[in-house]
Amino acid sequence: MHSLIVIAHPDAESYTHAVAKQVITGLQEDPQNTVEIADLTAEGFDPRYTGADYRAFRDATALPADIVAEQARIDRADLLILIFPVYWWSMPAILKGWIDRVFTNGWAFNAEGQETTRLLDRLLVQTVAIGGATQHTYDKRGYAEALRTQIDEGIFDYVGARRIGSDLLLPLHAGSAQAGLQRARTIGANLICATQESAGA
Repeated sequence: MHSLIVIAHPDAESYTHAVAKQVITGLQEDPQNTVEIADLTAEGFDPRYTGADYRAFRDATALPADIVAEQARIDRADLLILIFPVYWWSMPAILKGWIDRVFTNGWAFNAEGQETTRLLDRLLVQTVAIGGATQHTYDKRGYAEALRTQIDEGIFDYVGARRIGSDLLLPLHAGSAQAGLQRARTIGANLICATQESAGA
């Protein structure tokens, strides 16, 4: 199994990056698993949806070279893992821009008239969001449901990708931060079985 882990945090020493390392550790409990990391900030990914992006959508012109490269990374992967902090109850702008630009018509889906064909049904997806409020706050405001609606359904269901899991970690103090890292390692390890089961389904 080959996984592409997309990280959206500008600080390499952040908790988000620490979570990614633990997910990778869990995945690599099976030495046959390989991992590629897309650190969007470190790589200088441009999240701005430009005129070239729009023309590619509207007129089916050639995609910008950076988008072709990102799509190739996803094409190599069996499993896509997004790891990101919650900014204003959503994903960071750089990750939203990555979705906006990379998940293009003709590659992620085909939209013709009233019909939409989902093209990423072979891809498995796991999301790990990292929040800064209590579980009570998220439950009270319906955030967990909003996260599923916006990302799981609005993005991945639309393109046909198969969702393995959607986790929310809340590192509010030393104890919960450590528990979150342990949970991240477990997520990675559990993905091995989940992907095997999905492949056999």
